[in-house]
Amino acid sequence: MTDCRLLVDPPAAGAWNMAVDEALWESSSGTGRCCLRLYGWAAPTLSLGYFQAYDDRWQHPSSRSCAVVRRISGGGAIVHDVELTYSIVVPARHPAAVGRQRLYEAVHATIVELLAGLGIDASIQPAWDSPQRAAQPLLCFQRRAPGDVLVGPVKVAGSAQRRNQFAVLQHGSLLLARSQAAPELPGLEEIAGRRLAPDELIAAWLERLSARLGLRWAEGPLSLSEWNRASQLVAEKHATERWIHSRGRGAAVDPFDTAREPD
Repeated sequence: MTDCRLLVDPPAAGAWNMAVDEALWESSSGTGRCCLRLYGWAAPTLSLGYFQAYDDRWQHPSSRSCAVVRRISGGGAIVHDVELTYSIVVPARHPAAVGRQRLYEAVHATIVELLAGLGIDASIQPAWDSPQRAAQPLLCFQRRAPGDVLVGPVKVAGSAQRRNQFAVLQHGSLLLARSQAAPELPGLEEIAGRRLAPDELIAAWLERLSARLGLRWAEGPLSLSEWNRASQLVAEKHATERWIHSRGRGAAVDPFDTAREPD
């Protein structure tokens, strides 16, 4: 078993959530420690994938009043609202980080198990028989890719990765209910007729993640250096128009951005 720090954070602003995920990734790159963070959003927030053009957000009228952030991982835009969000940071040498797919598949398998324990029949989107070349919708949860978690035909969970030579950051969302800022996307409440609160999911999910990934939880807050780094990232990056507007069509490909958001 590998010791893994556990943070269960209250809802926070989008820029802070993105900054903390990045600060934890940087910290793990330096220390070689695992960390799992579970969190929510203080207000409905649209997160753009690393390569998405900012102006594309106007394609989605329902979220036009939402704050916008940009993830350091790729994929489609996500309206974060009534959901359970996670991030996990794993050192590159950890068995779960070997290969782009292993951590992704392991976490999503535990979501399927979690939902099965609640009487909800979920499945994993299988690989395509041939490459999918059609233009993708703006929103991640309107896209499909191998490994997505589905209930019937509806996507309820997806994840994204960013990695460097030292550590992997993976973060993702489980949709609990429909958001007024994305009314076209049903959550588990609408699909399965079950109103689920994050608190009732976390304990069962932690048990499954521990068994699947070989992790032993040790609760612990951000260190002072991580808190200071996250605050710096908010001020200098995640809350700035320069960062939020920085990517889009024609952006150079970052070799460390696996951008593997199942979307």
